[in-house]
Amino acid sequence: MPDAVAHVAVVGGGISGLSAAWFLKTRSPGTRVTVLEGSDRLGGKIRTIELAGLPVDVGAEAMLNRRPEAVELARAVGLGDRIRYPATTKAALWTRGAIRPVPAGTVMGVPADLAALAESQVVGPDGLARAEREPSLPPMQVTDDVAIGRLVAERLGPEIVQRLVEPLLGGVYAGHADRLSLQATVPQLARFVSSEPSLLQAAERARAAAPASDAPVFAGLDGGIGTLIPALADASGAEIRTNAMVRELSRTPDRWRLVIGPTIRPEVLEADAVILACPAAPAARLLASVAPAAAADLERIEYAGVATIALVYSADAAPKPLDGSGFLVPPIEGRLIKAATFSSVKWGWLGERAAKERLLVIRCSVGRHGEVAELRRDDADLVAGAAADLAAALGLTAPPVASYVQRWGGGLPQYAVGHRALVERVRAEVSRLPGLAVAGAAYDGLGIPACVATAEAAAARVLSSVAS
Repeated sequence: MPDAVAHVAVVGGGISGLSAAWFLKTRSPGTRVTVLEGSDRLGGKIRTIELAGLPVDVGAEAMLNRRPEAVELARAVGLGDRIRYPATTKAALWTRGAIRPVPAGTVMGVPADLAALAESQVVGPDGLARAEREPSLPPMQVTDDVAIGRLVAERLGPEIVQRLVEPLLGGVYAGHADRLSLQATVPQLARFVSSEPSLLQAAERARAAAPASDAPVFAGLDGGIGTLIPALADASGAEIRTNAMVRELSRTPDRWRLVIGPTIRPEVLEADAVILACPAAPAARLLASVAPAAAADLERIEYAGVATIALVYSADAAPKPLDGSGFLVPPIEGRLIKAATFSSVKWGWLGERAAKERLLVIRCSVGRHGEVAELRRDDADLVAGAAADLAAALGLTAPPVASYVQRWGGGLPQYAVGHRALVERVRAEVSRLPGLAVAGAAYDGLGIPACVATAEAAAARVLSSVAS
């Protein structure tokens, strides 16, 4: 296309869509890029608000630092001097009447060190004895994808699932361990499950195979992860449009045709290539007429609605200093919150600002797949419930002085058994169509680095298609 400027439309203005736009412009500066976001704001599930005069993340609050994509992107868009690492990563579980340390040597809740499990007292004597018998069971015979919760329950007993796997795995996916895919959610363990006779031995192998690194596991940004969004949008150089809902996608003989806006005032946009960087349901709707098999598979991906409750307390409300980065709550405990993060303890940049005002910042998360009753409560009720749980767990002596509830309806895709095979089928069908690619959290991981990686791959694919 020597005499024309290629035009790529990116559907979705979250981290995946904006990253795709950035990769497109940096790898092909002459490309015209238009980002179409259906809502009135950019960032998707990344958002930083001001609460009691402090910047508080109410969506994603960290990037996996040991995976390079997100941190490298932050540096590339000018935020390198704002990268910060947690002051503490010591995590705990609120279970069996106390806040107890997460036992060392677990692989997403699957124990690899029974001595550490016993020392933590996260499970009771019967649960520990059941786990200790696992090596004497008949050898595992896992040849295909399975639900991790069911496998762990069969091998190590239900208490390990209830008090370890559910809070750790469910804390990431807001899902249920007896439905989540082993291959898609814990691939580092899945690679050994088919070759080891014992699940404990597979977990030991997975721990031993993890690359040794002194680098911090997570990274954040001074001022909040939300600062990445405007920096990325500006650096992309793309034309960015909000309130631009894409309703239809079709193929002309040599281009793509997108219909944008309300039915009574439709706008048609043509592009040489399209990246669908939106959740599975809208992607399925847009693919229905051009890639129906991919659309059918994407329709099978379910989502969990969740809410983040940000609470600011007077420092005097805590009878003793908060210890560690926070705690997870097993669903079996019957509490409203599933996790609490001591944000002003975990992040030094936030702690310094909060200390000047004699404040504490704690984030709570609520909601799991298929459990909607809690999310139907109004904001005041959610705040009161979260505050009551924190008071019971930490002995807080006063209510919060400020609060904010951020609801993420359909926020987290559920990686059910067979998810990796589903994603392979989707990509195979989409790849048959010139200049079309998909990206986002629905495919290879929920974290920011995984989303950035899908965006980079999608940008490379459509640029190759346009060039040819």
